[in-house]
Amino acid sequence: MALSLNPLFARAALAVTRFAARTPLLAAITPSGGAISVPGIAYGPDGRHKLDVYSPQNADKAPVVVFFYGGSWQTGARQFYRALGHAMAARGIVSVIADYRLYPKVRFPAFVEDCASAFAWAKANIAAYGGDPEKLFLMGHSAGAYNAAMIALDPKWLKPSKLDPVRDIRGLIGLSGPYDFGRLTEDVLITIFGGDDRSDTHPINFVTSAAPPSLLITGGQDIRVDPGNTARFARRVRDEGGFAEEIVYPKLGHLGPALAFVGPLQKRIPIADQVARFVRERSG
Repeated sequence: MALSLNPLFARAALAVTRFAARTPLLAAITPSGGAISVPGIAYGPDGRHKLDVYSPQNADKAPVVVFFYGGSWQTGARQFYRALGHAMAARGIVSVIADYRLYPKVRFPAFVEDCASAFAWAKANIAAYGGDPEKLFLMGHSAGAYNAAMIALDPKWLKPSKLDPVRDIRGLIGLSGPYDFGRLTEDVLITIFGGDDRSDTHPINFVTSAAPPSLLITGGQDIRVDPGNTARFARRVRDEGGFAEEIVYPKLGHLGPALAFVGPLQKRIPIADQVARFVRERSG
């Protein structure tokens, strides 16, 4: 039940996503058929309270994915996930990619609260960008999947915005997420979460029959977040009477599901298509 998200790995992950975002093939916005991007929208008062919106051309009441990146709650930037925004727009989905405050500036639960605020912004404003506020999905990779799961499962995070997960979230999409990581052993993570095994920091402890439908994707070779997190979480959702689709890519590591949205990798690793299919099925 290991959760191994140390700062060295976080910096390596950031370097990979930064490189991917800077390649011309991934960063280009084509005038016809590509995404319309609106960067740097403020959803709160802090400098990290910014998000980017990617909309399909001529979008009208399109389903919406609100995405949070990983980075061990210590690193990350929305600009490095442009490939994901373009991939989703190409499939008719509006994407909101949000920054949130990180350690050491904040600790749990501030980053979850920030992500909840970004979701609330989408609910209130996404219609102006061609999205349907009645078709909102939460999505994240690694630490971002954790943030998304906490918001989707525990109503208290959206309550200040007068929103409710059962009513306002159509589905949860988790990539390489730590949902049931057991006792923490790394000092920095113990500091971030205020203890080594707090029950109120484990998403799996908030699963009920009201949990939104989930698409959970992981790599079988993930040595950073034990793939068992996904298996246990999916099983708990199903045991409670909910819907959870679990997909394991046996040869992928921790970063694989996030990098699958990058250019030519989309055909080799069809996660973008699987996400789009899940969103269409649950948009109903």
